[in-house]
Amino acid sequence: MAGQDPTAAAIDTGNPHPARMYDWYLGGKDNYPVDEAMGRQMLALEPRMPVMARVNRAFMHRATRWLAQQGVRQFLDIGTGIPTEPNLHQIAQQLAPEARIVYCDNDPIVLAHATALLRGTPEGATEYLRADVRDPGTIIAGARQILDLDRPVALSLVALLHFIPDADGAHELVDRLLTELPSGSYLMMTHATADFTPEESAAATEKPQAEGTTYTLRSREEFTRFFAGLDLVEPGVEIVHKWHPELGEPVPGQDDGVIPGYGAVARKR
Repeated sequence: MAGQDPTAAAIDTGNPHPARMYDWYLGGKDNYPVDEAMGRQMLALEPRMPVMARVNRAFMHRATRWLAQQGVRQFLDIGTGIPTEPNLHQIAQQLAPEARIVYCDNDPIVLAHATALLRGTPEGATEYLRADVRDPGTIIAGARQILDLDRPVALSLVALLHFIPDADGAHELVDRLLTELPSGSYLMMTHATADFTPEESAAATEKPQAEGTTYTLRSREEFTRFFAGLDLVEPGVEIVHKWHPELGEPVPGQDDGVIPGYGAVARKR
């Protein structure tokens, strides 16, 4: 948590990393030539990648705003990525200065920037944990230092689970994390899909997989399985930019064809 040494783990600049590629799609500067090179190859296969990145980011803004309006005051954001303002804590603490947020990612460059940029309100708390989603025990132990896990927590898994195949226990990981959270907690997620563009999407996943990055596109039915036993918030599972659009500004280009991704928020009973 606080005080983690951002130099404790070497930054791998020889292989592309999803968080840094995402930063490149968003127009950021915290990426390396290998990330840009892969990003450009992906753009050749799927030109909407930058729009998809921005649409996912906008969903996080709207969902966080909605959750804060419902009285949620604790957030656990896994797969944070390189900080891009406004960040989740800025949205939450704008509405509720006392909100407490724990960010989690496994890339040391994200930690290096998070320690410098993620500054919250004095009334609340904003902390960062370097851990992998495949290690939920470490995440929960770290989050418990900042969050009261006897009170509702919003678990954010935005644009993350398509990097975790079923063979690696994607559903079990989500279940384990939710098991540690009390009734009244929420799960907010987005996920890429090939439902609308099967041929283009299949081609776009082959390249990162060849470079060692697993990319699993799930159907609407497969995505909905992550919310089994939870109460979906209206309108349920929806194309990402169509989930409560009134809570934010539209992303330029989001209506130029279907954005191949789903988003949803659900409450734990």
